Amino acid sequence: MEKKDDSLFSQLKKLDTEQRNPSTRKIDLADSREIAGLINAEDQKVAGEVEKKLDEIAEAIDLVKEAFDAGGRLIYVGAGTSGRLGILDAAECPPTFGSDPGQVMGLIAGGKEAVFEAQEGAEDYEENGREALKEVDLTAADIVCGLAASGRTPYVHGALKLAREQGCHTIFVTTVPGSQITIDVDVLIDIPVGPEVIMGSTRMKSATAQKMVLNMLTTGANIRRGKVYENVMVDLQLSNQKLEERSKRIIMMFADVNYKKAEQYLETSGGHVKTALLMALGDLDKVEAEQKLKESNGFIRRALQELES
Repeated sequence: MEKKDDSLFSQLKKLDTEQRNPSTRKIDLADSREIAGLINAEDQKVAGEVEKKLDEIAEAIDLVKEAFDAGGRLIYVGAGTSGRLGILDAAECPPTFGSDPGQVMGLIAGGKEAVFEAQEGAEDYEENGREALKEVDLTAADIVCGLAASGRTPYVHGALKLAREQGCHTIFVTTVPGSQITIDVDVLIDIPVGPEVIMGSTRMKSATAQKMVLNMLTTGANIRRGKVYENVMVDLQLSNQKLEERSKRIIMMFADVNYKKAEQYLETSGGHVKTALLMALGDLDKVEAEQKLKESNGFIRRALQELES
């Protein structure tokens, strides 16, 4: 009988995400309230671990912002839950920040079908990750962020290796300690959340940690690009009725005008909330507001300060 390669077995056996959690060994005897409590207790540990990596997250935010400024894209690459989280974050950026739909994108092992149904085996080959990046015409201006709870997913490693070969900056988000990571990247964000409530179920604490980090990356980069005024999203797209009404409320709130006046500003601006807001706050016409926004690189606060000086 041919001897099987046990290297993967040995590797998995050592990963933090594949260990048993001593706090939940009797969860199979618990009632529903106890199960909820055990899961909640473990989830509370996640934010503390993320806090330990804020310096690395800030460095990654700067790299993403620089990539956007240079016309590059943020490309998430992952498998399973990690891959779906990247796609989710990418999909939420355009309606939230008014960004181009192609500026942030997510690639998942197994392709689009894997978003809704697991494609087992698609993650097992580095070449699949390399090919996925080639298909989106990777350039040196892009930044590639690998997502892998275990830190070892071949699909993700392949993509990150190709990205480095092409001169791209790279980020790796994982939920095992950095000491278990074998690939070189520009920024390693390792959030060791420890054993899952259910051994190996990385859709739980690991997914929560990754979602928190991705929120910081794209939100932080867009704040630094003038997409937010004070703590309000002001560069949103009017893609549905809810966002249109939210836009009017933003103008009413900051400019202290009534609903009808806010609606007029929005219509005059061509549906561009930042322009409408600067028109209202700076007593400007559309052309003047657009020019001031251009001069301030899209920052409303900066534009207003220049008007006052």
